[in-house]
Amino acid sequence: MANGGGGGGGSSSSGGGGGGGGSSLRMSSNIHANHLSLDASSSSSSSSSSSSSSSSSPSSSSVHEPKMDALIIPVTMEVPCDSRGQRMWWAFLASSMVTFFGGLFIILLWRTLKYLWTVCCHCGGKTKEAQKINNGSSQADGTLKPVEEKEEAVAAEVGWMTSVKDWAGVMISAQTLTGRVLVVLVFALSIGALVIYFIDSSNPIESCQNFYKDFTLQIDMAFNVFFLLYFGLRFIAANDKLWFWLEVNSVVDFFTVPPVFVSVYLNRSWLGLRFLRALRLIQFSEILQFLNILKTSNSIKLVNLLSIFISTWLTAAGFIHLVENSGDPWENFQNNQALTYWECVYLLMVTMSTVGYGDVYAKTTLGRLFMVFFILGGLAMFASYVPEIIELIGNRKKYGGSYSAVSGRKHIVVCGHITLESVSNFLKDFLHKDRDDVNVEIVFLHNISPNLELEALFKRHFTQVEFYQGSVLNPHDLARVKIESADACLILANKYCADPDAEDASNIMRVISIKNYHPKIRIITQMLQYHNKAHLLNIPSWNWKEGDDAICLAELKLGFIAQSCLAQGLSTMLANLFSMRSFIKIEEDTWQKYYLEGVSNEMYTEYLSSAFVGLSFPTVCELCFVKLKLLMIAIEYKSANRESRILINPGNHLKIQEGTLGFFIASDAKEVKRAFFYCKACHDDITDPKRIKKCGCKRPKTSIYKRMRRACCFDCGRSERDCSCMSGRVRANMDTLERTFPLSSVSVNDCSTSFRTFEDEQPSTLSPQKKQRNGGMRNSPSSSPKLMRHDPLLIPGNDQIDNMDSNVKKYDSTGMFHWCAPKEIEKVILTRSEAAMTVLSGHVVVCIFGDVSSALIGLRNLVMPLRASNFHYHELKHIVFVGSIEYLKREWETLHNFPKVSILPGTPLSRADLRAVNINLCDMCVILSANQNNIDDTSLQDKECILASLNIKSMQFDDSIGVLQANSQGFTPPGMDRSSPDNSPVHGMLRQPSITTGVNIPIITELVNDTNVQFLDQDDDDDPDTELYLTQPFACGTAFAVSVLDSLMSATYFNDNILTLIRTLVTGGATPELEALIAEENALRGGYSTPQTLANRDRCRVAQLALLDGPFADLGDGGCYGDLFCKALKTYNMLCFGIYRLRDAHLSTPSQCTKRYVITNPPYEFELVPTDLIFCLMQFDHNAGQSRASLSHSSHSSQSSSKKSSSVHSIPSTANRQNRPKSRESRDKQNRKEMVYR
Repeated sequence: MANGGGGGGGSSSSGGGGGGGGSSLRMSSNIHANHLSLDASSSSSSSSSSSSSSSSSPSSSSVHEPKMDALIIPVTMEVPCDSRGQRMWWAFLASSMVTFFGGLFIILLWRTLKYLWTVCCHCGGKTKEAQKINNGSSQADGTLKPVEEKEEAVAAEVGWMTSVKDWAGVMISAQTLTGRVLVVLVFALSIGALVIYFIDSSNPIESCQNFYKDFTLQIDMAFNVFFLLYFGLRFIAANDKLWFWLEVNSVVDFFTVPPVFVSVYLNRSWLGLRFLRALRLIQFSEILQFLNILKTSNSIKLVNLLSIFISTWLTAAGFIHLVENSGDPWENFQNNQALTYWECVYLLMVTMSTVGYGDVYAKTTLGRLFMVFFILGGLAMFASYVPEIIELIGNRKKYGGSYSAVSGRKHIVVCGHITLESVSNFLKDFLHKDRDDVNVEIVFLHNISPNLELEALFKRHFTQVEFYQGSVLNPHDLARVKIESADACLILANKYCADPDAEDASNIMRVISIKNYHPKIRIITQMLQYHNKAHLLNIPSWNWKEGDDAICLAELKLGFIAQSCLAQGLSTMLANLFSMRSFIKIEEDTWQKYYLEGVSNEMYTEYLSSAFVGLSFPTVCELCFVKLKLLMIAIEYKSANRESRILINPGNHLKIQEGTLGFFIASDAKEVKRAFFYCKACHDDITDPKRIKKCGCKRPKTSIYKRMRRACCFDCGRSERDCSCMSGRVRANMDTLERTFPLSSVSVNDCSTSFRTFEDEQPSTLSPQKKQRNGGMRNSPSSSPKLMRHDPLLIPGNDQIDNMDSNVKKYDSTGMFHWCAPKEIEKVILTRSEAAMTVLSGHVVVCIFGDVSSALIGLRNLVMPLRASNFHYHELKHIVFVGSIEYLKREWETLHNFPKVSILPGTPLSRADLRAVNINLCDMCVILSANQNNIDDTSLQDKECILASLNIKSMQFDDSIGVLQANSQGFTPPGMDRSSPDNSPVHGMLRQPSITTGVNIPIITELVNDTNVQFLDQDDDDDPDTELYLTQPFACGTAFAVSVLDSLMSATYFNDNILTLIRTLVTGGATPELEALIAEENALRGGYSTPQTLANRDRCRVAQLALLDGPFADLGDGGCYGDLFCKALKTYNMLCFGIYRLRDAHLSTPSQCTKRYVITNPPYEFELVPTDLIFCLMQFDHNAGQSRASLSHSSHSSQSSSKKSSSVHSIPSTANRQNRPKSRESRDKQNRKEMVYR
């Protein structure tokens, strides 16, 4: 049967209330053939006659009577139930309407009666109160008792009803497990009932259905019984019954549940309004939220829109299916048409989209009327919902997946300030080819999707880089990037932000979130302000000993600049060392050729071969340089208490231990492997270092354990058998340990229970005739190795300790920095006339731009390296700040404990202020800016520093040196006469040439934007697109940008000792313990001198050595750098590591240009010129301070009167004074080369 509507069409397969089949009679299922009455026959005959008259066959009426007997056939389920011309759809509809309106009437009646009862009781209550007042207080006890009993009864009744209501509320609430299960089950059964409707929609609208034989009817009945029970629970739990009765879900139950019971009673089925079950789809998003599937607002909104759209679409299609297949009632159901449910779905979609193909359309009046109203609402819904759905789907996070860890491959998470510039700089250094095979995958996590340029960058590195959109503050996003299995998490900072403190606070919050999610993860973060590092110490799981590091850009930037004040150009050299640069070969003999050869060097670490065990540091350093072509500058030393320290050029008193980690300067990581593979037996006669590879020597696997045994006994001073350092159980199981853990699997450096080991000292391989004088001396665990020098050229500091004044605080509590009592800022302020009268010379001028609203840059980090305790007091350079007094007052709290500091209020752009501080006589002029220029044009960010630099370079001066020398007797304090031997060129100090133009003033300018470096030198030919490290100002050490510190992130990840080494070099000795102390008090604390604190002074420092005169003058003219390296190392324990050369020194014709550039780690055969300045690591000189004991530690006049030497340094040897140039030729030679300046 195509449909169940009323007649028409004359088709034998169509059925209707009035019969329309002609020859086929449709009988009711409850009428049996053997009980047919005459009235039934007459009715059937008349109906048949009516059909015959409209039939095209003329013989239909004549054969009708004989076919009366055919009504006796049994009724099957396929036979329609309208044989009497009646349809029972009204019964199904009436059951729903009676239920709905009947319940609504009862609720309204109940509310009306309750309201009337409340009004009556209220009136009665007022009457009783009036009576009680009139009766007086004597009858109060008698009248209150029945009222109290009634209130108790009402309370008991309310309590019982409330309990039932609460129980029903718990049963349907999604807050409990039972409620969630029930809600999900109801939704699932509703979808099941909807599926049954889809199946039954292929049947006639109304047909006979035997409940006991129809399986789908039985299932539908079971579902609706459950819906009825759930409806009852909802009704009991509802606070407002009337509102509950009018809810959408309640209306769905009214029109779907009662018709099922009617169909069982009548044994017939009416498809009817069962399509309303599709409205349950609106709750789909709630169900998914209960199951914790939907968590984001976008996903919830998307599912809401989809569920509303689809449920409305399916419901409207069901109504069209009903009316079109049934026809209009007032047309006696004659105008129906056969449409399937899915054709109706198609009709509604083309109608909503305003396409309207016309192949399917509504014919009934009800259908057309419904379409009129549906077009109004459906079109509006289609026009608003569909674009929003498409937008939500289109805006779905493209990078919203999860990271899948690859077995055998580590990954790191990079977050924070993710931009094209920061990411490109990071990847360029992290994935540099000079590193060993980087088997690390980089996962970027940022809450903003990348732009097209950044996305293209990720695609170019797709094999090692992945990007995910999210925030590290969200634990869900941390789980997506597998932070718990990551090797480290790196946090990048925005160096150009307007509010550095806010940026640091954001990064600290990121650290807190990551550490809260996984406390053991290693974090390396960038910080902008030094004082914000203290907040990291408040995080319980922050542990620098486990690899957590904070790279403070302000601390390192100012530290680099401070070291340039001591040795100009050092900032460029150090910046190039920890940055990965590819070798650029230049054939022309220009200064760029030698500079770029040095730029290709980087800093690496490698464990030293056992062939070096027992040798002194200078011996190993010389062997590495001469034979292995490696420059070793420091080692990781394990003290007696098994704590690791990094010692830079420790001197010849220290012997190399087994498993010592060395710090090397080399051009490739593969070259550094030579120090690990070197074997004296196999490689002693090899001249080509490239042939030094792993040899086949068989090394005893148990040797490390034997050395551990000897080290143990060495510490306690007992024999191996009687050693008390090692428990008997460990001693007994040592052989088992040797078998279980062979030498190849043991790392002496990483083992937390490693023992300190010392080998018997061996003679130097380069100087076999020299024996160490105290080769058998043992260090006490409590003694510092730095105080146990045995070099005859160096005098121990015991005399200082014996003669020290214990009542004077000269150093801070750690002994690392010079210290003085706090001074008021008014005492250090100089007026312009006072500064001019002081005649400053050999000082450091700091030009600072800032105001009362500028962010603090932390000038303490600039002053601390210049006040390191490994300088003697008379060697300290006087520091003069020129800038706004309002800004310097804000910085003064961190500066008031440092000696020899003055302030000239003014502006660096004022030439009068610059002349007052004798800028032409300074050792270095530093130009800084605290103003964060938050402007769009990046070229204007450094306008103040560039203007100040150009202003100084354009100044002209008189011959101030001659004037100063002529009046030196009036200004130079005792002991500082330039004619004294300690200030002669033998000790590396050159007479300052006369500076008559500002171009020759040593300047270092801080830049924010790298491209602005092109404006500093007007005579260079640098292209604006040239990278910073290739520009002339940077190569000469006159410009420094904070961007060069980006490479420290990669360097610290691959080797956290690199950051420790850099900080040790540039900060003057800042340690984590000192940072914790500063975090507590925000200032250095003075301390009395003790042997322990004075021992901390004995550490090397960076210096510059002049070759024009002095003990190395013979090598200055055509000598080899390797000869200089070996001579300085053997004779003075000086470790040379670079050259500061005049830019035009390679030209055959003399040049007036005084600009110099940096050459890092030149080869052995590199030719020297007399004007070269040599970068070296110089030992602390105990002698230099004793002759200056008469200097007052607090005299202001001595602070500003003399030209000191701290960038080239005294070599404590009187035996070399015969090398001083006393002949006229030598003096003439010096005068000809007076462009060499300090």
